[in-house]
Amino acid sequence: MDEHCKKITMRNKRLTTSLRVLAVLVLLVGIAAPAMAGERFVSGGPDLTAAILGSNDFSPGDEITIPVTIQNSGLLEYVFTYPNQLTAADLPNTAKLMMVTLGPGDAPVTVRSDPQLLGDLAGGRNTVANFKVQIAPDAPYETYTLPLTIRYTYLMRADQYGTDMLQYFYKEQVETMNLPIRIKPEVLLDVMSVGSGGLNAGTTGYLNISLKNIGNEDGRESIVKLVQNGNSPVVPVASSVYIGDFPKNSTVPLQYKVSVSRDAEAITYPVNITVTYKNRDGDLVTTDTVTLGVPVGGKIAFTIVSPPVEMSPGERKVIAVTYRNTGTTGVNSAQARIFTVDPFTSSDDTSYLGDLAPGGEKIAHFDITADPGATVKDYGLDSEILYRDALNNDQVSDRVKLTVDITSSSLVKQVSSNPFAIVVLLLIVVAIVYFGIIRRRKKTR
Repeated sequence: MDEHCKKITMRNKRLTTSLRVLAVLVLLVGIAAPAMAGERFVSGGPDLTAAILGSNDFSPGDEITIPVTIQNSGLLEYVFTYPNQLTAADLPNTAKLMMVTLGPGDAPVTVRSDPQLLGDLAGGRNTVANFKVQIAPDAPYETYTLPLTIRYTYLMRADQYGTDMLQYFYKEQVETMNLPIRIKPEVLLDVMSVGSGGLNAGTTGYLNISLKNIGNEDGRESIVKLVQNGNSPVVPVASSVYIGDFPKNSTVPLQYKVSVSRDAEAITYPVNITVTYKNRDGDLVTTDTVTLGVPVGGKIAFTIVSPPVEMSPGERKVIAVTYRNTGTTGVNSAQARIFTVDPFTSSDDTSYLGDLAPGGEKIAHFDITADPGATVKDYGLDSEILYRDALNNDQVSDRVKLTVDITSSSLVKQVSSNPFAIVVLLLIVVAIVYFGIIRRRKKTR
């Protein structure tokens, strides 16, 4: 029994020793690992400012994109560290869920962009919002303000419950900031009308333009320049017109002499116009280029509508050729000319036609002779029309082919077409008549 009690006593001593060692280890772990600590931030909230990036000077009629930079200058004033404190997920100086809207205010502009969602903007950071804006063409020279409205939320406070729960309290904020813009004084051009007066490919004519100043500036000592647009076939002959004062809302009539290349088609071609003037400060300024369309008619052309000419070898003949004006513009003092080649010759290769309206026809007469040794076949002779255009300038048409058929002929036709043969034939007839008369006289004796 005593032996059994000794064993139990020894076992209890060992257990007590083990518990003491475990308690010491737990105490050492507690000393080595401090309690968890969190941070609590104190701030006055977001501090937002906005400004236009770059120049805020704009011209009447501009369609532009205005870049607006938004800066958050909100600072964290204090930070506290506490044991068992939970750190909030959001900082109180962060502007969250920002929505930015640009309005026209009292400015003569149209804002074409919708409100923009920019997300979160932390303190010390900035972001850019772009807005498309149309400036009115008649916007007066003045400084205006565009209202920029920023709607956002921020963390007002975070309350902790126990050691594992935070409750967030957010506040919604709306701020409106004024962005100044300045409308520059400028002459702005508007082409009211364009008239070409029968301008055709290959001709020279007048271009009549009605030009209006729809800007907010009075131009002084103004010069209007008409300039070729790239490779356009419409080329100004005299490009500058001095008009002097060009007040706003005034309209001035202009006339320019222009030429059109021969390879132009019957379509509308571009030409550029600008105005160089002195502004209110005495500075020399050139307006933006305005492109206008010039209607051009097709090339003035002619065609032969009469049937092919028929001739025999050795025949001389005055031929009649009918020409038609197939263009869209009439011509003045027209003359037809024919170019003869072997086996043809001509003693009169020019014929006067006079004025020829679009679709009109005139007959030309030419005196030509076919060589007696001409081969029987069809020949093509070139002809052209010389005429005067609307500005009384000499012009020459493209060449038109005249078909001449050389055909075999009867003996009578060959003789009748040969002057020498006709003379010989007349002598023979006279001789026959003469000898017939003498024979009758001898018989009556």
